[in-house]
Amino acid sequence: MSDPLDPCPAPDLVLASVRHPGEEICLDVHLRAGVVSAIIPSRRDSRALPAATRVVDLDGRYVIPGLWDEHVHMTQWALASNRLDLSGAGSAREAAAVVGAHMAGDTGAGAGNVAGAPGPVQTLVGVGFRDAIWPDLPSLDLLDGVTRGRPTALISHDLHCVWLNSAAAQQYGVPVDAGGLLREEPAFDLTRELAQLPDAVVDPWVRQAGHAAAARGVVGIVDFEMTWNPDAWLRRISGGFAALRVEAGVYPQDLDRAVAEGLRTGLAVAGAGGLLSVGPLKVLIDGSLNTRTAYCVDPYPNGGHGLLTVSEAELLALLVRARQAGFVPAVHAIGDAANQVALDAFEAAGLAGRVEHAQFVRSEDFARFGRLGVTASVQPAHALDDRDAAEANWPGRTDRSFPLRSLLAAGATLALGSDAPVAPLDPWIAMSAATARARMDGRGPWHAEQALTRQEALTASSRGRGRLRVGDPADIAVLDGDPLTVSDAEFAATPVAATLVAGRFTYGG
Repeated sequence: MSDPLDPCPAPDLVLASVRHPGEEICLDVHLRAGVVSAIIPSRRDSRALPAATRVVDLDGRYVIPGLWDEHVHMTQWALASNRLDLSGAGSAREAAAVVGAHMAGDTGAGAGNVAGAPGPVQTLVGVGFRDAIWPDLPSLDLLDGVTRGRPTALISHDLHCVWLNSAAAQQYGVPVDAGGLLREEPAFDLTRELAQLPDAVVDPWVRQAGHAAAARGVVGIVDFEMTWNPDAWLRRISGGFAALRVEAGVYPQDLDRAVAEGLRTGLAVAGAGGLLSVGPLKVLIDGSLNTRTAYCVDPYPNGGHGLLTVSEAELLALLVRARQAGFVPAVHAIGDAANQVALDAFEAAGLAGRVEHAQFVRSEDFARFGRLGVTASVQPAHALDDRDAAEANWPGRTDRSFPLRSLLAAGATLALGSDAPVAPLDPWIAMSAATARARMDGRGPWHAEQALTRQEALTASSRGRGRLRVGDPADIAVLDGDPLTVSDAEFAATPVAATLVAGRFTYGG
């Protein structure tokens, strides 16, 4: 893989007979040294090209700038496909029944046993439950009753909650009450521990996930895995991972280490062939909607305002430190009060950055995003996943829930992502949710007034590029259909014919 920073640039390449979305004229896109060097009307005579130039005839397909997923937990996403899926459970009892059925057919060394826990019996790990809309409550007794004494840890879809049985609580030395639940930081700590598998196991799963992303037109991700990430990615890339670009985020607990190693946001990591750079500083200041810990101005129906997990003074100090160290802050803020706190801190610190999620925002804060230069890094699929939970927890106020149109109209920059494994690492699912505000499940659009146009969604998924231009990095997706004119169902499942990073095919070709 190469880019302009790579000492071994990609060979010259012409993508012949392609079209921009919404246009009929066929073009030839010339790529040289990892950059788009020319876009000219198609010509069938290639005799004028240098002898080493490869010409790929794409027969009228459509080209767009390659897509980015701006918020991923890549190791967790890779692990999720190898864990017990609980996303279809409509209640705590249903989730327990799924676990029980799996236990009945499992000997302790099969699917789902990926936690790497000590001892002869590995922990069963399940993922994807959504207890915010369950009619009943998780409990220690309920899970103990189906797990036969085998350590079991079930991770919620938003990663902010873990449901344990007694054997797992004992094995990992964590206290739990009668509900068997860990929330927020204790849940994160255990989730990190559950991910401690041998590199020889995890890295092939990550490689598979990277290839799957490339097949959907993805050329880059911002990885917010909750660990020290640059070394893991350098190892993977050195071992042959070449599917996409990675910006590896850093968390506050590792900021001193990052500064000591001379890292800063945007710095290319040596030895990674231009594929790896340092991402933002990720700061979590509230919880999530599913766990009812998102920090809100008004109380939840069952009481409480959620959690502000970093004080306003601490957040300001972190942002000032980030500015001094050359890090762009990415502040996790879901509730409207948390978004207000985040914006106040950006303004006081005098720097721009990102707010991750921005799921619930006061109308008076919309314009502050644009004025302060704060990007709203949003995950549109969450709007459809969480619409019922939002209506239950923010009744009468969901017109400003996932307010994509309002933010954009007020001058904010949007950056779309998935938060995988919370939603699939597939930008077409995210863009479909942003534009249709509905799935093909018979339910009508949810707050259609907050929808984006398809061109806006494409622009927000390609780092503002929107359309392929001369001088761009040769990070390109080739599509079978016109994304501006196909039906909603076709848009959500858009076939990708090829993907290129820095002028080299990572899929197709």
